[in-house]
Amino acid sequence: MSVQVQDVKVVRWPAEASTLDRYREEGALRLLVLEGKAEPPITADVKEDWVRLPVSKADLLARIAALRARADVHVVPRVDEGGVLRYGGRAVAISPVGAGVLARLAQDFGVLVPREVLQHCLPGNAEQRNALDLQIMRLRRRIRPLGLAIRTVWCRGYLLVAQSATEGPGRRDPLDEVAGLAAERAG
Repeated sequence: MSVQVQDVKVVRWPAEASTLDRYREEGALRLLVLEGKAEPPITADVKEDWVRLPVSKADLLARIAALRARADVHVVPRVDEGGVLRYGGRAVAISPVGAGVLARLAQDFGVLVPREVLQHCLPGNAEQRNALDLQIMRLRRRIRPLGLAIRTVWCRGYLLVAQSATEGPGRRDPLDEVAGLAAERAG
């Protein structure tokens, strides 16, 4: 009988192999509990791990926490057709204008998206430079509760990243500072 510990499916292996296949198709986090001398299935999937019985409750909880942490690194935000940003099991509604910009940033999660590309995501390709800046400012506030941040690379563009635990309001982004220094030296 498979069990669920919050968002992690705990599956007996090999007794529940068919259940495991279903959870793999769903993309669920899975912790296999190996029975007897059963060999664990070989997989490179970050959403799957295993333990062998007997296992203490503390070890089981530690393995589940490690599985969640590993999987969180590979989560990519996405904006659905309704303008809802989904990330890490949470969601927030985004304005129609912001959704276009954010969808483009999410498409290249963690990668620099040039200002010119984002400018084309605005209605009528708003010609005013500050139209994009205003949209970015609004999006930053809206996505912060999801653990996401929009970083500025001065004179080049923006990138959407997972916010680190050490960041907080009023803290400067080291990436912004490095990019600013590079721009000063180049100009």
